Amino acid sequence: MVNDWQEVSVLSVPLREALNRKCSLSIAGKIHSSKETASVKAIIELKDGLEIESVLMRHNNNRNTVCVSSQAGCPLGCLFCATGKMGFKRNLTSSEIIEQVVFFARLLKDEQAKVTNVVFMGMGEPLLNYPEVIAAIDILNDKDGFNLGIRHFSISTAGIIEGIDRMRDEKKDINLAISLHAANDKLRKMLMPIANKYPLKKLLNSVDSYIKSTKRKVMFEYLMIKGINDSLQDADELASIMSKPLYMVNLICYNPTGNFMPSKPETITAFKQRLIDRGISVTQRYHFGGDINAACGQLVYSKENNKA
Repeated sequence: MVNDWQEVSVLSVPLREALNRKCSLSIAGKIHSSKETASVKAIIELKDGLEIESVLMRHNNNRNTVCVSSQAGCPLGCLFCATGKMGFKRNLTSSEIIEQVVFFARLLKDEQAKVTNVVFMGMGEPLLNYPEVIAAIDILNDKDGFNLGIRHFSISTAGIIEGIDRMRDEKKDINLAISLHAANDKLRKMLMPIANKYPLKKLLNSVDSYIKSTKRKVMFEYLMIKGINDSLQDADELASIMSKPLYMVNLICYNPTGNFMPSKPETITAFKQRLIDRGISVTQRYHFGGDINAACGQLVYSKENNKA
């Protein structure tokens, strides 16, 4: 994987120079490395001057996951998300999505490593930019492209039912994750305004239809937010709607963005155990680079705030 056409020695020098002028391979990105973990965050400047962010998460088992953005900003305005405070700028093109993966692939190449997974959990709602997201995945999956296995891609959605149904109908073997964060409509509508359009019953019916068609497991992401959704009563309520064979809950330790605080470790432990006792399949994701604001949207948002 080259950074400059001049590295492609099989091409003539004039052609390489012309390609550098007309089709540059450079990516305008700035790296922010975490001292706490092996995560790396990049701010990438697009051709029109807008900035997006991506995160590389290195795992102990030689997995290297790139968390990509699908939009500049986000229209959903979830209260716990810094990106929502930015408002919506525009959808990204498939090439701008791929560029984020290429940026980190180049970084990993110097370490004799490679990207193994791509997750659409960065800035924006992927299913509101469905055509470009799928186009990017198709290219990254293609054997003549990035050649990354289709089951190494995950899309996280706040619950855009039309997009979930489209994934079901097109029988894409992409992993599906649902940003849940609350087990009842009242709390979910407070945290996530999009829940006013897509209430839990309709959302879960869509997920069930997706599972019936694809036979794929679906992950439900649940941010642990202090005093908001982390009581044992909340755990019981969550268990009551998650008790299905191909449902899996992923508890996420919240990176604070100003509005809320993360649950205490002992609270998360008790919450997780309550779910396990109720027979729920549950995993736990820990902090990834809190010192570099690795909750997606934080770096760009903090920069915009500092300009004000």
